Amino acid sequence: MSDFLAALSSRPLLSDGAMGSYLFTLTGRLSEANHVYEAFNLDRPELVRQVHRDYLAAGARGLKTNTFGANFAQLRQFGLQDRVDEINRAGVRLVREEITAAQPAEPVFVLGSMGPTAEELDTALAVADAYHAQVDALIAAGADALLLETFGSLKQLELLIALIKSRPGAPPIIANLALRPDDKVRVPENDPKDFVRHMADLGVAVAGVNCCAPWDATAFVEAVADTEPVRAGRILLAAMPNAGGFQRVGNRFMTTVNPEAAGKLARSLADRGVRLLGGCCEMHPPHIAEMRNYLATRGAGAGITTAARAATLAPCGEAEKADNGRFSRKLKAGEFVVSVEAMPPRGTDDAVVRRKVELVAQLAASGLVDAVDFTDGSRGIPLIPPGDFIQLVRTRLRWTAETGDAVEFIPHFTGRDLNVMGVQSRLLGYHANRIHNVLFVTGDPPKMSPTYPRSTAVFDLDSVAMIRLTHTCLNAGVDFGGAPLGRHADPRMHFTIGSGVEPEAPDLPRELDRLRRKIDHGADYIMTQPAFRSEPLAALEPLRDRCAFLVGVMVLSNLEHARRMAQVPGVVVPDAMLQRFAAYADVADQNKLGQELAAAQIREIVSEGWAGVYLMSTSAGAGTLDILKAGLGR
Repeated sequence: MSDFLAALSSRPLLSDGAMGSYLFTLTGRLSEANHVYEAFNLDRPELVRQVHRDYLAAGARGLKTNTFGANFAQLRQFGLQDRVDEINRAGVRLVREEITAAQPAEPVFVLGSMGPTAEELDTALAVADAYHAQVDALIAAGADALLLETFGSLKQLELLIALIKSRPGAPPIIANLALRPDDKVRVPENDPKDFVRHMADLGVAVAGVNCCAPWDATAFVEAVADTEPVRAGRILLAAMPNAGGFQRVGNRFMTTVNPEAAGKLARSLADRGVRLLGGCCEMHPPHIAEMRNYLATRGAGAGITTAARAATLAPCGEAEKADNGRFSRKLKAGEFVVSVEAMPPRGTDDAVVRRKVELVAQLAASGLVDAVDFTDGSRGIPLIPPGDFIQLVRTRLRWTAETGDAVEFIPHFTGRDLNVMGVQSRLLGYHANRIHNVLFVTGDPPKMSPTYPRSTAVFDLDSVAMIRLTHTCLNAGVDFGGAPLGRHADPRMHFTIGSGVEPEAPDLPRELDRLRRKIDHGADYIMTQPAFRSEPLAALEPLRDRCAFLVGVMVLSNLEHARRMAQVPGVVVPDAMLQRFAAYADVADQNKLGQELAAAQIREIVSEGWAGVYLMSTSAGAGTLDILKAGLGR
């Protein structure tokens, strides 16, 4: 097996984005006579180097050569047919030189890009005349794989694959269809499943799509993910979509595929089994950087092992955790619990702080709420850390160690910002400051505005690893290395440990496997992502006797909010619900409907015997208590 295929088999590999549209951005001119993009390999190599350098800096581990149209047929129209060999060899050489100069920590692979001809070729002789010089040059120059991209003619693609296979020393082949019906590219009429099976039979290593809308790439992957060649590993999947088309959002036409959306798409496609990810038209370095950040969340904690020395004491038990507060006490007693999510402030406006503190006081005074959980850099933006804000709330409300807290505080805790040592240090601080209940989530990468200094995601630990280390180490009286936390008789901490689950995750088997590991490693409770219908919760039924589940209820404030949530991977807003919102023209009526739907969900959660409810989107403000009263029947 080649090094490239070995890398793909171990975990998803991120390639770069567009070459042509990025060169257009850098030069302001389309590829044309006397300004042919492929000829830049010889005539303006510094531009091509910059493209490769920018994608390397963004985190790409697969770089496409600037040879998409560098075949005999395409170059002949510009009088460059005699330079096919040197253009293609230079394309590989420029990538290799930039990789060497960058000295990346992980291997980076050269993908020899080959595109279709303007006119469809349907004979072996015609394909050989157009491509043999390009194929031979890319192989001789040492490309790690040949990327056949943006093909619309299945016949031409088959003939080109046969030509490559006839060459000694040919590298692995990646065959990508273009799913965009226009005048130049014909969408094949064959079924995606048939295409993948056929490519596997032809000995193609990787097959997929490129130059299509993100939603079309997702549909293709969903259609083929369960085919026999993919399940058996005979062929791997690739997806390199465009930045997407324009859609009407409110009173504007805009594309919603910004870098953050590209990052979420990459993680979603990886969860569906795609092994080679990247971008095509208008997917530039910022998009690839976000893809890298989001993919990093999938590998967090992979290298963390157990403590060096076993703890001499067993982890603390139910009785110790029950003393952590109102929420923990009711949870351990098997009573229905309610947690309301709140977001710490972003800036210094004391009026904002006062409103949030007042909300906590109102929730506590109602007697309906057992815990308030504070997000940790929600949506990847800088907010007051939850532990700091908890202390601020306590100070404003005069809740001390002597008086106790009227509600239990639960900080969300992400693996985004802290290395292993930092995670342990923060948990030590939490425990010393009477914060004894923690909700561990892997978290999303930082999403800063262009004017904000670059912030790097850490992700040493994912939620599974943080749960395990907290339960088996800290709650057993040793640090992450196995050293005792003190010389006194009982140095154990006593954290109540929570985490999350996505009942409608794109890759549900993987999500359920992670959930089982969270429970095995010591989670006391699990909060679900918003569940707008009860059917997905059935997947959790086999585990209900092993852990307490709080079902997530999100208060949708209006139709636009519902539509935004419907685009979030792992969240499904039923069409019937969207139609109910759309039936009201007045936003106030839509807001009222959102509150009614949330209350109805809470009643259903109670009736189905779940351990509790996790209420999200407290933009409802005073309406939060009305929702809880209606839902809990109090």
